[in-house]
Amino acid sequence: MISRETIDEVKSRIDLVDVIGDFVTLKRSGQNYKALSPFTNEKTPSFYVVPSKGIFKDFSSGKGGDAITFVMEHEGFSYVEAIRYLAKKYGVEIREEAASVQSDAGNERDSLYILMGFARDTYVDLLFNHEEGQSIGLSYFRERGFSDPVIRKFELGYSLQAWDHFCNVALAKGFSREMLEKAGLIVTKEGGKQYDRFRGRVIFPIHNLSGKVIGFGARILGKQKDQPKYVNSPETVIYHKSQVLYGLFQARQAIRREGFCYLVEGYTDVISLVQADIENVVASSGTALTEEQIRLVSRFTKDITVLFDGDAAGIRAAIRGIDMVLKEGLNLRVVLLPEGEDPDSYSRKVGSTAFRQYLKDHEQDFISFKISLLRSEAANDPIRRAEAIRETVTSIAVIPDPIQRSVYIRQAAVLFEIEEQVLYHELNKVLISERQKKRQEAARDEREPLPPLESEPPLKGLTPVEMVQFQEREIVRQLLNYADTKLEEDVDLLSYFIAEFEELEFTHAGYGYIFSEFRNARNRGELIDSHYFMVNGSEEIKKLVTDLTLQRYYASPHWRDKYHIFFENEQESLPRAAPQNMLRLKYRYVQNLIEENMAKIREAEARGDHAAVDELIEVQMRLKNADQNLASELGIVSGKY
Repeated sequence: MISRETIDEVKSRIDLVDVIGDFVTLKRSGQNYKALSPFTNEKTPSFYVVPSKGIFKDFSSGKGGDAITFVMEHEGFSYVEAIRYLAKKYGVEIREEAASVQSDAGNERDSLYILMGFARDTYVDLLFNHEEGQSIGLSYFRERGFSDPVIRKFELGYSLQAWDHFCNVALAKGFSREMLEKAGLIVTKEGGKQYDRFRGRVIFPIHNLSGKVIGFGARILGKQKDQPKYVNSPETVIYHKSQVLYGLFQARQAIRREGFCYLVEGYTDVISLVQADIENVVASSGTALTEEQIRLVSRFTKDITVLFDGDAAGIRAAIRGIDMVLKEGLNLRVVLLPEGEDPDSYSRKVGSTAFRQYLKDHEQDFISFKISLLRSEAANDPIRRAEAIRETVTSIAVIPDPIQRSVYIRQAAVLFEIEEQVLYHELNKVLISERQKKRQEAARDEREPLPPLESEPPLKGLTPVEMVQFQEREIVRQLLNYADTKLEEDVDLLSYFIAEFEELEFTHAGYGYIFSEFRNARNRGELIDSHYFMVNGSEEIKKLVTDLTLQRYYASPHWRDKYHIFFENEQESLPRAAPQNMLRLKYRYVQNLIEENMAKIREAEARGDHAAVDELIEVQMRLKNADQNLASELGIVSGKY
């Protein structure tokens, strides 16, 4: 367990913008910040961070809360794991004991994170402190020109050649064989025999964005027959290779600083570039680039430069799947390395300074690069030339920005020596075809419509109890935003609601809790606000408070001052709106009582209790009378509102 004092210390040091900024590129918007949602695939920002209230709200996915909630949602952490992560980030010491490791064993994700961290530490120790690790693993890294600081930055390691060394070490520390297998650290053969997956290899830990180790890549150094050069962790609960980019944890700040990202193929390519003082680099780790990986990069930059090895066949294969980068709206550039070279070999061959200069001098946009490649392949063959033109137009068609499409069409027309109108005709055919496909897919898709983005639920179709809770929600929303606003000279909003709720109780537990905390604080002579609940509330309460205090859209003050377009200010209208809300709540409350009483009448009739029926009918008449009076005050027809 983590002590309350430790948790409070962590919370006191948290900077919301700093925490979320580790995962998302935030842009200032007035006093707040906004970004593309890290939880959904969207094209326009709907993710907002409000430092003054210590909360974020993602209108795209509906998620919201404080910094701890964000880390939990984004990384899939438990509360304890989120606290541990933030404690490490802000240098707050958390004392760990063996018992605390075992206490996390009930949660598979937490257990896997702990186990993978232990494996990382073990492999690093073997690399630097074991004779075999030093003579084989460390020598290999140093021969490739990797300095000790860079080796430690990427937490590189070594696994001994023994069949079950790591397995035995982990078992001795209390980890189970079941968890070792789930983590992909050991392999079970037919017959039940188990052995280390990464034996006799140098180790490349794979980190998530928070720095947790989620998997490993391992390279063999000898020339053993029937052994692959690289072995990677299998898919696990915490590791999905299509959603991870190697080196992004180490590169994210440099990507923001430089404004773009280099994309390479393998682990050593990344490390070689970092060794050459190029830190804004990530790798797809030998797998085909996926949409998830592209979206991961897009959180930090819209500009990607891909480094292609100087191998014609490899280039042709690589560019087939690269169009999806353009489709996601990113700006794509290419650097082609000399024939027979890759980023690792060429950076070591020419040195850091010359390599960095080469990258600057040989960068070109992807469409120009693709056109040049296709033209050279087509040569003077008219059929292949026509195919090259169609393939180029298909790539241009996936670009979402029509201005960029137009620029590339003009460029393609010049390079292919063909009329622009012909290319536009082909482009329109592709675009129309894609639109037809989307319509057909939409016609086949009979999924439920998405809920509204805004936090307020629609009124239509709600039960009487839900209608009551909707009105309770509105009252608590006003309270969170305007508790100390004066309704009259000596009466503020909180005092008014406290007086009105002397004979009423909330039906929604969450809203009732928030209201009671306001009332208790007033009795102590204190005034609390939304920030109080973000510090002291449960995750459920934080979610409620976030939903109730953030709006997606605000009327610009310039509309009133500059353009004389006027909107009613909610705070100014509270003297009228607050009593109206109380009337509506009482009206909904009475309607709910009418429904409940009718149910009691039917039950009494069913059991033949005529005396109870008579009493309940009298209650029903009083409720109907109250219903009509409240409806009259609201200016509506009873039962129609």
